[in-house]
Amino acid sequence: MNKKENDQNQVPEEAVEETAEEVIETPEAAKESSEEETLQQALREQEDKYLRLLAEYDNYRKRSQKEKENAWTSAKADTIRELLPVYDNLERALKQETADEAYAKGVQMTMQQLKTVLEKLGIEEIPAQNETFDPNVHNAVMHMEDETLGENIVAEVFQAGFKMGDKVIRHAMVKVAN
Repeated sequence: MNKKENDQNQVPEEAVEETAEEVIETPEAAKESSEEETLQQALREQEDKYLRLLAEYDNYRKRSQKEKENAWTSAKADTIRELLPVYDNLERALKQETADEAYAKGVQMTMQQLKTVLEKLGIEEIPAQNETFDPNVHNAVMHMEDETLGENIVAEVFQAGFKMGDKVIRHAMVKVAN
């Protein structure tokens, strides 16, 4: 080998010393590195606890809001359920013959006012007459054979049913044909 090739293959002494210092850690450096790793691990654990607590609080807030809305809806449905006998009695009063026109008009106006209030509260009557029987919203109390009506058609409504959104407050009591 010639001198030029030998010079190219040698590593400068300063580089060797620097590399040796980096490889050989002093006890103080090892201790600092260990402490830093411990601190980093503790920090990660605290961050994880914080994120879990934040997620738990967010879930609690959403659950509380949903429970509050459900309580309001349930209370409204219970109140309406208690008022429905009044609706039924007004409906029966409207079906009765009377000679007193003022009385009949007063009952009719009262019934219209009650329907308006129910509508404002989001309560709607379940359609039943001449509709296909649906056990989710209708309560069949009688069955009849009638060739003029199709199968499972509501022939008569004994008591109106009501719902609030998708929630049934009271099923419609009906007579079903065929």
